[in-house]
Amino acid sequence: MIVCIAEKPSVAREIAAVLGAAAKKNGYMEGNGYQVTWTFGHLCTLKEPQDYTPEWKPWALSSLPMIPKRFGIKLIDNESYRAQFEVIRTLMQNADEIINCGDAGQEGELIQRWVMLKAGAKCPVKRLWISSLTEDAIREGFRNLKDESQFERLYEAGLSRAIGDWLLGMNATRLYTLRFGANRQVLSIGRVQTPTLALIVRRQNEIDNFVPEQYWELKTVYRDTVFSAVKGRFSVREEGEAVLSKISGSEFSVTAVTLKKGKEAPPRLFDLTSLQVECNRKFSFSADDTLRLIQSLYEKKATTYPRVDTTFLSDDIYPKVPGILKGLEAYAELTAPLKSGKLPKSKKVFDNSKVTDHHAIIPTGVTVRVDGSGATSGIALTPEESKVYDLVARRFIAAFYPDCENSTTTVSGKAADVEFKASGKQIVKPGWRVVFAGQENSGADRSEDGQDDSGNGILPEFKVGESGPHEPKLKETWTTPPKPYTEATLLRAMETAGKFVDNEELRDALKENGIGRPSTRAAIIETLFKRRYIRKERKSLYPTETGKELVGTIHEELLKSAELTGLWEKKLRMIEKGTYEARTFLDELKKMVGQIVIDVLSDNSVRTL
Repeated sequence: MIVCIAEKPSVAREIAAVLGAAAKKNGYMEGNGYQVTWTFGHLCTLKEPQDYTPEWKPWALSSLPMIPKRFGIKLIDNESYRAQFEVIRTLMQNADEIINCGDAGQEGELIQRWVMLKAGAKCPVKRLWISSLTEDAIREGFRNLKDESQFERLYEAGLSRAIGDWLLGMNATRLYTLRFGANRQVLSIGRVQTPTLALIVRRQNEIDNFVPEQYWELKTVYRDTVFSAVKGRFSVREEGEAVLSKISGSEFSVTAVTLKKGKEAPPRLFDLTSLQVECNRKFSFSADDTLRLIQSLYEKKATTYPRVDTTFLSDDIYPKVPGILKGLEAYAELTAPLKSGKLPKSKKVFDNSKVTDHHAIIPTGVTVRVDGSGATSGIALTPEESKVYDLVARRFIAAFYPDCENSTTTVSGKAADVEFKASGKQIVKPGWRVVFAGQENSGADRSEDGQDDSGNGILPEFKVGESGPHEPKLKETWTTPPKPYTEATLLRAMETAGKFVDNEELRDALKENGIGRPSTRAAIIETLFKRRYIRKERKSLYPTETGKELVGTIHEELLKSAELTGLWEKKLRMIEKGTYEARTFLDELKKMVGQIVIDVLSDNSVRTL
């Protein structure tokens, strides 16, 4: 008998239907030579300190650092989990072969490996590796089952991550709580959680300590168009007033008109982080909300595997694109122009070198009923799911539209030898922008801080040499503090280890050093809320007093530096690729934890919270 183990009952049902395992049993389905069972996500976890030795049960500084000689796993203490595990163990003990059907990623690999290890599985193991749950994808996956050994490095990376989090979290939390918590509160420290909190606290400190500076800007209005002085700002009012006095009463003359034609490629396809960013901006969905919704869309077969960190597709997807577009019946008007000729294959969309385990998030082509579309057939989506699906579908369609052609007009002028400029942007051929027509805040025209990048509007026609009266003004203004993080900008900061970058290619280069994984960042933010280290006002995130005090208490830069944590993340990715040894990574962490204990115990400069 072949035993298949999925990560959720719903996924197990989809797999069982394809395999012909129709007979429902207690905790599994059977038929056609298969038994299909499931976990509920994590059934197992790393052991608690007291599971290794009774001496580690009481919290005591004398027992730190706690470093087990060998890490072990145990079942999570839950009655339904224990009952399901017994079903799994019985099936695996009698299996001829096991097929790991867990989510195709690092966490999914870890979840199923731990269950198989705990169940004492001895038979050969194969791996189902798929990017969507459509019937075709499942059948193709079973035709191309892979050997478990191909994913050994993936498991090692997941295990190293879990052990690293245990070593740092267990030791640092007890250390800081006992040393500075005064028996009043638990001071939770985490490998990714604490640097993320530090980003928010640091931003708030910048806001609190910001000293506004006064400056003046010289502008003039000619033919209902605002021109700005090329000199820019004046830090001294008198300087600006002198120039204002100089040009008042003089005529404004146009000295140059330049027209620059340009093209804009369609926006990138979505990875999980960019989807979470867009949903936060457009719908105010939290990162956790978006992850839940896109996971539901994946399980409903509407979209592909969501926990990805690439915005590219592999070449093998290209032949499938016409079929996917055909299935997007709710968008027939937008897909119709793509049916008349050969679809473009841009390197900005298809690039095998930018795809590892999974490609970008795209529709599967299964027909869905998008909320408000009036469709009567297909998979039903909730209103919230429809919003997320609509973003994914439009990005995918736009990827095969022509570039947007635009022109930028720059008009230069003078008033009494003082130079001014004005510029405006005009869409010549909308290209892919028609896909987003009427879609406010599509993300196509917005920078990382949410500001509109589409230019200053269309300018009237100007001719070189023309002149006339103008209305100059000296505007007094002040520098402004940095903006608080939103979940959108915090996710980007986590992705780039705290570095703010707008350029997509540069951001891709920094992803390798980002803190956390796309699939875990939402949970990290939710943990900060749950522990009351941060709070939200409208979209803005602020540290609580407890959060600020905790970060202020931590002197060890290793614990709160996004950049240093990003280097650990890079090593975990290297373990996954086979270019770094898991043992070396864990040895480094053990030494670091030991040093942190020594440093904190000898630090008398920090007051108790």
